Amino acid sequence: MIQTTIKELLQEEAQAVLNIPVTDAYEKAVSLIVEQVHEKGGKLVTSGMGKAGQIAMNIATTFCSTGIPSVFLHPSEAQHGDLGILQKNDLLLLISNSGKTREIVELTELAAKLDPSLRKIVITGNPESPLAHVADICLATGHPDEVCLLGMTPTTSTTVMTVIGDILVVETMRRTGFTIEEYSKRHHGGYLGERSRELSR
Repeated sequence: MIQTTIKELLQEEAQAVLNIPVTDAYEKAVSLIVEQVHEKGGKLVTSGMGKAGQIAMNIATTFCSTGIPSVFLHPSEAQHGDLGILQKNDLLLLISNSGKTREIVELTELAAKLDPSLRKIVITGNPESPLAHVADICLATGHPDEVCLLGMTPTTSTTVMTVIGDILVVETMRRTGFTIEEYSKRHHGGYLGERSRELSR
């Protein structure tokens, strides 16, 4: 019984990933990351609230290990001084399933007051939302139904957000020509550190 249920859940999540809308927005997003961070020396600043925030944090750390300086900015803490992390040529990557999350929408307003030139990439399930409308580039998740029995808990939506983040990382690595030698300089500990040093010899 449980094995059947697990297979059904896996199929639903896999289908949600396959249904992610693939548009030229991905190429534009990667180009913007390369331009602002790799070429102009800015950094990628990710943000999200709740579960989306945890995905944003994961994306930031993954980008850091692959040659793109990145930090996570908590949207609430941004209103209490942390907004000061934003500098010239930085790029915002904002995640909200609804695209209406108050703290994230407010973050865009505060960031615009600090520096109107700051560019924004948004990952959302609602491309018609207030957040999507202020984005330079919007990456839609396809708004998949949650596999949660209540249809409420972020489950499928966060899976899709993670996959979109992975796509951005991998394509940015491809564009910048990031090598195993460079990876080994940033990842010293654990199995990955040991393996990357072996491969870079």
